[in-house]
Amino acid sequence: MATTRDYERQRAHACRLGPQRALRTLDEARAFLDDRGVLTLTPDCALPSLFGACHEEPYSDAPGFGQWPKTKYWWPSAWGAFATRLHRGKTLFVSARVGERIGARALDELARAEAGEHGDDAARLVRHLASVGPSLLEELREEVALERRVRERLERVGAIVWRGVRLEEPHRHTSELRRWDQAFESAGVDESERELLVAGVRAAVLAPEDEAVRWFTWRIRPDALDDERLVRPEPGMVAAA
Repeated sequence: MATTRDYERQRAHACRLGPQRALRTLDEARAFLDDRGVLTLTPDCALPSLFGACHEEPYSDAPGFGQWPKTKYWWPSAWGAFATRLHRGKTLFVSARVGERIGARALDELARAEAGEHGDDAARLVRHLASVGPSLLEELREEVALERRVRERLERVGAIVWRGVRLEEPHRHTSELRRWDQAFESAGVDESERELLVAGVRAAVLAPEDEAVRWFTWRIRPDALDDERLVRPEPGMVAAA
């Protein structure tokens, strides 16, 4: 079996942890997401990160957006990837492959939202999206009086997703919201929580066990770490088999 050191070397290469592997183009960024399956926006754990893989100085000294890469800060508005808040309320980009594998739980949450279990405003939003299709934030604020808290609640459970959009006249960056079923096909796989954990470990290559089970807003049962697709190269660490 591969050793922890072997996995660390694989991780450094696959997750582009060194500047020699820095992302240079949007096409490379898209291929990075397709390869890893899930990406955070900024580095905060063992999961691979879009901006972390850029290895570029920040845009400014200001906190928040100012810490985004100097010349690639605009990528999330242009690369077309779908984002969720399944990473404990923070941005998590999901590839089509992973989206298909974890769709069962997301569709359950979407059904709950339609039934009003996430509140009347949430029900109004998902029903509106079902009727009119994917919509820009500006349109939803006008048509259903969309509030940020409603959007974020549904993004945290996977009922809706978004992707960045760049518009002209006037030039601006905004987001397009979609229901989960308007963004991803479903592979009909049960145990979405387990599938998401496996996808996360595969993306990270190697991670601490106690961190991995806390990556996501969906509750991950500890026995999911016993999945046959995962291995423990040493106590307390989990890796993709």
